[in-house]
Amino acid sequence: MEIFGIPLQAFLGQLLLGLVNGSFYALLSLGLAVIFGLLGIVNFAHGALYMMGAYVAWIGLEHFGMSYWLALVVSPIVVGALGLVIERTLLKQLYKIDPIYGLLLTFGLSLIAEGILRDQFGVSGQQYAVPELLQGATNLGFMILPNYRAWVVFASLVVCFGTWFLIERTRLGSYLRAGTENPALVQAFGVNVPLMVMLTYAAGAGLAAIAGVLAAPVIQITPLMGSNLIIVVFAVVVIGGMGSILGSILTGLMLGIIEGLTKVFYPEASNIVVFVIMAIVLIIRPAGLFGKEK
Repeated sequence: MEIFGIPLQAFLGQLLLGLVNGSFYALLSLGLAVIFGLLGIVNFAHGALYMMGAYVAWIGLEHFGMSYWLALVVSPIVVGALGLVIERTLLKQLYKIDPIYGLLLTFGLSLIAEGILRDQFGVSGQQYAVPELLQGATNLGFMILPNYRAWVVFASLVVCFGTWFLIERTRLGSYLRAGTENPALVQAFGVNVPLMVMLTYAAGAGLAAIAGVLAAPVIQITPLMGSNLIIVVFAVVVIGGMGSILGSILTGLMLGIIEGLTKVFYPEASNIVVFVIMAIVLIIRPAGLFGKEK
């Protein structure tokens, strides 16, 4: 059976690959949207945090025998703690000035992180084995579904929509949103706004680290893995709407699938299709698909 002249298995395989990539886009753009939407910081260090999440998992396995499942817990905690230090020592100085300074600072931090890890581990890349429980594939009849890639999609969706629910549908989320719009009033009600801001940045860093651990068995772990992805993720956030949590999730999944299908029908355009869509969206709706027009 064929679809537009493409064998069905090849078509579905590429569709799955696009969905996996879209899951990473969604998870990373979610962290960016949380940090920008609640703190107003354009966090260019997000790619480096994603890379460091993968390295924490790999170092834990190689030197301490840490399992993949433990890495999913430990890596976000370690990278989130680093996020706490960054927010308290550097970013808190920038909240009341032009956002471009936050972008430049976080870009510099990403270069520092890449340089340190490149000096320690080189650029050739490290392999991280798929956990035993998720090895192999499942025959669905119409296609062979790799178990680990199915897990990546499932785990990403759970984390993404769980975060959306926490921010948009709980009391804690309402405090976060109110604290960014009117911090003085919220603090007058006894809410520790600086602590809330600090934990928000740490949570965004932790989301990047989760994406790094999920990506580790799929791609080679290198110091440049974050910088290779962050530009696409920024495009996803712009298309979805800066600061829109749900927009980042849905747009990330959608663009991953579009990118995957483009590789089937017009491979030459697969590397630029996301940016073409971004340009079209910015012309038609500058606030993004899910952003609020000012």
